Formats: sequence, structure tokens, C-alpha cells
Amino acid sequence: MIQKILIANRGEIALRIIRACRELGIKTLAVYSEADVQSLHVQLADEAICIGGPRGSDSYLRADRIMSAAEIADVDAIHPGYGFLSENAKFAEQCESCNIKFIGPKSKSIKIMGDKAVAKDTVRKAGVPTVPGSDGPVETEVEAVKIARKIGYPVIIKAVAGGGGRGMRIAHNDVSFAKEYHVARNEAEKAFGNGAVYIERYIEKPRHIEFQILADSHGKVLHLGERDCSVQRRHQKLIEESPSPFLTPDLRKKMGKAAVRAAEAAAYENAGTIEFLVDAKGNFYFIEMNTRIQVEHPVTEEVTGIDLIKQQILVANGEKLGFDQGDITFNKHAIECRINAEDPARNFAPSPGTISLYYAPGGHGVRVDSHAYSGYTIPPYYDSMIGKLICYGRDRKTALERTYRALSEYLVRGIKTTIPLHKAIMSDPVFIEGKATTAYMEEFMSRTPPDLFS
Repeated sequence: MIQKILIANRGEIALRIIRACRELGIKTLAVYSEADVQSLHVQLADEAICIGGPRGSDSYLRADRIMSAAEIADVDAIHPGYGFLSENAKFAEQCESCNIKFIGPKSKSIKIMGDKAVAKDTVRKAGVPTVPGSDGPVETEVEAVKIARKIGYPVIIKAVAGGGGRGMRIAHNDVSFAKEYHVARNEAEKAFGNGAVYIERYIEKPRHIEFQILADSHGKVLHLGERDCSVQRRHQKLIEESPSPFLTPDLRKKMGKAAVRAAEAAAYENAGTIEFLVDAKGNFYFIEMNTRIQVEHPVTEEVTGIDLIKQQILVANGEKLGFDQGDITFNKHAIECRINAEDPARNFAPSPGTISLYYAPGGHGVRVDSHAYSGYTIPPYYDSMIGKLICYGRDRKTALERTYRALSEYLVRGIKTTIPLHKAIMSDPVFIEGKATTAYMEEFMSRTPPDLFS
């Protein structure tokens, strides 16, 4: 059994991993930046080592310093969480070469699914539907325009190495395409050090639905149902729920089987997520695979009763999954709201600073994953998320009511947060009726007065 795990991350996911390790009797090593010396994951881990300055580029993205900490503390495994180095194939390869277990997929699988053009080709060969588009990266504007015309406008230009909405642009005709093609390439080069882009048909107002995958090293690949992530702003998810209010049982079954085929095609191990776009007619298309644990994994945990972080560790330890597809049941409905230190009334401006009062909601069917506390200072160097509110019940109506109640109890003073925004969404008829698409947030913000979020 793995004896000690280095957690190469920060914030709520680092805490989540520490808690899973404690239940499994595994020691933990927290690595942290100078800005995170007072963070809860540093206080609660068995050991902690500072690995650099406050910026991610000086600490959490420094593979050399993380590996040095692993050697000093004599750890057996590294859990990367999400973000930072979690989908870095070279880092996973380093762990493998140093005989340290990387709690995630093999580096080869990360490479396959990390290149979106290669990933698309891989799953297409496995019979998984993909969005019509270029066969791979498009090198010149002339070639790109020809492909765009063949696909048919509107099209979306995407960074091959992209994520988080960066290097992603929409074009509606030849004129706008010429501009957006070069903007996307420049954004991709700055964000990822790789300016390659590919082109797909742009599906207007789809649902963004992802399937959670678990796979062991003995050939078993399972899905744990879907999460509807359609409520997002600038391709950043804000609210996730399971099950999706849009999917029929038949469509859920088809998409689940397709997700498993996609993971099998990449010889995948550990936890991962297959992401799809679903149009109004129920046609679904693979868009990418996230080769790591997702921010929204608690939604699936509450619906299925399966601890995904524990399963990640057990799979990395070489154990077989202790259940089959037929054993997985979906007995609840769960909704997650990402609580960000942002001001929705000021175009979601970041709101770092000291929290003067922090009170998390509780009660039946309420879970809060957060590293925040009264007196904690949110640094300006990282992602703005300070917590996740997950509420669940026997059906969607109960989950909605519980989420609104919990948001009404959630107190964070000293900074601005997205709590008022989430409350407004929970009482919005379009969301209540389960009709939100990826265009929902833009439409919602255009018809909602900003002072409602103050």
C-alpha cells in the first residue's frame, strides 16, 4: 500500500486529498508557496515543505522543486489534483522514471488525450461521434478558410493544447475568420507555448455534458454517470449538476457507452472525464477528455456514493475496482455552485483580500468543500475559486430548494463573491425548468440588473 503521498496542489482540492488519505491511513506531504503559508492544507498535512515564491510559475508549476520535495520526504506517490501539473505528460513521465506513483493516468494517455486533434482522431476510430472539423492542426490562413467553408459557418477555432476557454474563437464568415484565426493562434502561443489550432463546426446553444470515468490497471473501465456543466461564463463552469435534466434514459445509456469506448481507446487508467456537446435534437459529440480529477467531482460522489479520490489512490496502488457497471446506482440529484472571489456586479472582477467573517452553511444534504476561514487572506496569484457548495436530495426540486437555502446561509464578509449570483440563478425560471444551455449565462446577465449581485 502507498504509505505517503505528496499533494502537488493547493486550496480545497489539497484538503480533499488530505481527508481521503487520512481515512485510508496514508501520510501526507503538502508543498506550498510563500503566499500559502497560512493555508489550511499546510496546517492539516502531516508534513509541509515550501517550494517557492507566491506565483504558480515559481512554485506549483515547478516540477523540479516538487520532485526535490518528494525525494527529501521519501514519498511513494504524488497526487496532482486539478490544474497546475495535473495534465502535464512530462511531469507524469518524471514520476514514472523516478519510481514514484503518479495518481492519474499514464503519461502516454495524457499525451494522447492532451492533444485535442489527436484525441479527436483516437475516439473517432473507436466509433465515438465527434464534431465535424479539420483532421488536425491547420497551419495557414488560406487552408483554414477552405476548411471553414467546407464545414459551414459558424465555426470555432480552438487551440490544440488549449483549456479554460483560452485560444478559442468563433467566426461567422470569411471576414471575421481571418481576424479570429490569428487572435486564437496568438492567445494559444502565449497561454500554452503552442500556437497550433484546429477548426470545428460551432454548435449553437448546446448542452455541455460530461461523463465521469474510472478505470483500473486490470482492464476494467466504468462510467459513473453524467454531469451537466452548461452554466458557464467564458467557457468557465459556474454550476454543475447530476443527473442532467435534459438527458433521457436512452441517451444517457448511449453516451455512457461512448464515454467508456473513448477511455478504452486511450488505454486509460484512473479517474478522467469525457466531455460532450449535445444539441437540441439529442445528437452528441466528443469535444475533449480531462485526464485528471475534476473540480465538480463531488456532484458525482453524492449521487453515486463513491469516493472518487479514494478510488484514484486505490487504482494507483494497483488494486481492482471493487464494483461493476451494474453496481453503480444514481439515487439522488446534486447541484454544485462554485464560490469564487469575484464581483459579478463589476463584470466578475477578481476580489482578493482578507475574509473578515466566514460562515459555511450546513444541515441535511449540504456539503461545503473550501479552504477558506475567517481571517484568511485570499492571494491574487491563483484561481479565484474559494469553495464549492454541493447540495443534494432525492430529486431535482429538493436539490434546488436546498441549494437556495444554503446560499442564503453562506456568509463571506470582507470580499465580494459569486454567492448572490448563484442565489439569483436558483430562482430563475429558465434554470429551474432545466432549460439552461451554454448560452444561458450571457442571456441571464443581459436581463438581470447588476445591483442584484451587490
